Amino acid sequence: MNRMEIQIAVAKVSKYASSESGDTVEVVERPHGGISIVVSDGQRSGRSAKAISNLVARKALSLLAEGVRDGAVARATHDYLRTHRGGKVSAELVIASVDLVTETLVLSRNSRCPVLVRRQGENSWLDEPCDAIGIYRNTKPNIVELPLMPGLTAVVFTDGIWSAGHRSGGSMDVAGAAALSDLSCEDSAAAVGGKSAQEIADRVLDAALTLDRGRPGDDSTVLVVKVETHQQEQKIRRMELSLPI
Repeated sequence: MNRMEIQIAVAKVSKYASSESGDTVEVVERPHGGISIVVSDGQRSGRSAKAISNLVARKALSLLAEGVRDGAVARATHDYLRTHRGGKVSAELVIASVDLVTETLVLSRNSRCPVLVRRQGENSWLDEPCDAIGIYRNTKPNIVELPLMPGLTAVVFTDGIWSAGHRSGGSMDVAGAAALSDLSCEDSAAAVGGKSAQEIADRVLDAALTLDRGRPGDDSTVLVVKVETHQQEQKIRRMELSLPI
């Protein structure tokens, strides 16, 4: 019997010559089934940005772990940051949740960067304008809910990826780097389907680093969530982490 498998992969790097990344990525299991990934990008870069993104991620994680719905989590985290920092500090926040109760992928976004989604062989961009959290009183997230199905892929990224190459007059093609752009060759479509979430995340980050000539102009993070067909009987969960030091 075929089952679905959720692949989650992250690739990230800090701004060139910065000791710490202002981007934070955290993962938490949902109490009613599923998993949520929080991507937070603090204002500016370095230690001050890391402090902000950690603050935001911890608040969001605690609420998600208590069973609070994603939209309410984003609003409460905004209120918390705005109160804690007096409305003078912002952060971009994306929550990607695999909700096994509704069997959907929920994407809650407070970010200038869009999210790339591929489903049923076609690409789309979640790019509705929305504000970062922490500044404006009535800030709310943009939320999209997609049914889980094999091949569904979401690529979330921070502004270090989106702005890659700008200093040298280049521009970042996220869909092309991920090999998710529409391709005429049937074999190419099969190749796209065969790529793992980690391969997609690595390709996008590598393309951004190439545009920035190995010196990223901002903290850069790529998160990929992909739904695959899983044929094994046993439901074995795995997690792998690579942390250069």
